[in-house]
Amino acid sequence: MTSSHIDFIRPEKLNDARIFSWFSLKNSHLKEKNQQIPGLNVGFNSNERQDILLHNLSLLSSELRMKPSNLALAEQVHKTNIKVITKGGIYPETDAFVSKTPGTALGIQVADCGAILFGDATNKVVGAAHAGWRGAVDGIVLKTIGKMLELGAELNHIKVFVSPCIAKHNFEVGDEVAEKFADHLVDREHYTKPHVDLKGLVKEQLLESGIDENHIEIDERCTIDHEELFYSYRREKEKSGRMVGIIKLNKLK
Repeated sequence: MTSSHIDFIRPEKLNDARIFSWFSLKNSHLKEKNQQIPGLNVGFNSNERQDILLHNLSLLSSELRMKPSNLALAEQVHKTNIKVITKGGIYPETDAFVSKTPGTALGIQVADCGAILFGDATNKVVGAAHAGWRGAVDGIVLKTIGKMLELGAELNHIKVFVSPCIAKHNFEVGDEVAEKFADHLVDREHYTKPHVDLKGLVKEQLLESGIDENHIEIDERCTIDHEELFYSYRREKEKSGRMVGIIKLNKLK
C-alpha cells in the first residue's frame, strides 16, 4: 500500500474489520535534518539519534491513526521471552507479544530477521514475534502460538503473516549454526559455506503447530536483495535502520 507519506506492506490475511496489520518499508525518501540513517527507521538499537527515532515513531503512529503510547515495542534479545500485554510501551528482554486488548498495537523491529504476525479475529487474540535464526530454532513461533491458545485463540482461526527477511541464497552461516537446522533446510552443495532456510523453518513450524496452510502468508522477498525497499543489517551493518511489523485489534462497538 502506498500512502501520501509512508509506504507499507498490508498483509492480505490480517486486515479486516477486527484486525489491522502493517509492515513498514524503508521509505528512504524520508530524511530529517541531521538524520544519520535515511528513511523511516524506528530501530532504537540502531545508530540513530533518539529525537530522530521518536520523530519517526510519531510519523508512523500518525499515519496509522493511533497514539504512539498505544504501540508496544520489544527490546529484542534473540531469545524466546513472550509477554502478555494490555498496553503500549517499551518492553525489555522481549521477543514476542500476545494480547487481547483492543487498540494496543504490537510492534516487532527487524532488519533481516522475520517479523511474524498472528491474528485470530474470531476469538480476538493477536500476537507478534521476532524470528531470527536463534529464536526460530529455539521455538519462538510455537511458543507464541501456545500463548495465544492460552488466551483463548483457536488454531483453525489463527492467520499468520511472515515478513520479508533474509532468504536462503543470502543466509551464509558457519557449521555451528547449520547443525541446528534440519538437513533439508541447509544447502551445503551450492556454496562454499552452508546456507540455511529461515523462512522454510518458520513455515514448517507453523504447519507443525496445526495452522492451516491457507491461513499462512509469506512474503518471499529477501531483505538483502531489495535495497530500495528494506533495511538489511547484513548489507548495511551499523548504517542499517529497522522496519517494523505491527498488528492490533480494532475497537468495535
